[in-house]
Amino acid sequence: MDQIMTWQLKLNWVRRLVGTAIAFSSFGIGGSLLGLFFPLMNMATPITRRQQQARKIIHWVFYQFLCWMRFLGIMQWQIEGQHLLGRPGQLVIANHPSLLDVVFMMAHINEPNCVVKGSLWRNPCMVGPVTAAGFIPNHSSEQMVLDGVNALQNGDCLIIFPEGTRTTPGQSLQFHRGAATIAIKGARVLTPVLITVSPTTLTKNEKWYKIPPRRFVMTLKVLDDIDLSHYRQAHSDPIAARRLNSDLTALYTQELNRGQHADQRN
Repeated sequence: MDQIMTWQLKLNWVRRLVGTAIAFSSFGIGGSLLGLFFPLMNMATPITRRQQQARKIIHWVFYQFLCWMRFLGIMQWQIEGQHLLGRPGQLVIANHPSLLDVVFMMAHINEPNCVVKGSLWRNPCMVGPVTAAGFIPNHSSEQMVLDGVNALQNGDCLIIFPEGTRTTPGQSLQFHRGAATIAIKGARVLTPVLITVSPTTLTKNEKWYKIPPRRFVMTLKVLDDIDLSHYRQAHSDPIAARRLNSDLTALYTQELNRGQHADQRN
């Protein structure tokens, strides 16, 4: 009986490893095809309209990709408070525990704008989609803040990961102040989102083939909106951004610690 169980576990592991390889290969091929498709979009259409169309396509494709991963038996997900996302002028911030966070967020918010790594403009699979959608690169803090404020003032729902890169396991959160500055200067509403992955996988510096012992579950929990008027009225913009960033770091640290304690009790 024990040998049968061991072989079943090994077979399940191999099946998920093959599924993971198929999923990531599909993602690369799909990104390349999108890169070829977007330049064919009607160039006579105003750029804002083309960007909206591109974001709608990316939103749909990313959701289908998650469904593909679920079909392959790799992952599952849970959402709490999705209806609160996607409001005009809303800045949505999230922690960044895994490689799939950007895909996960954009798949569950309709036509979002997003601050993404500047290196994606050098990635042949991604340069087409991120350019067509008008996403904002994070390689210049000053320009990123300017572009982020403009996007919010134009009515976009903007996603930012304040860490700038994936969380390093075992280390405390380090939020860059850019997201807080954009919030103070341009957001109509600031909404924090907590992402957790259990078991942890696709973390910083972890190879794609280092799969977890079982299918992982990604959870997205929308937290309460943050009242920005409290910061704007009491402080100048730089001080307000600094204090907001500190409060956001403390909020996420508290929420993550609470989740870890709950897992230990279970």
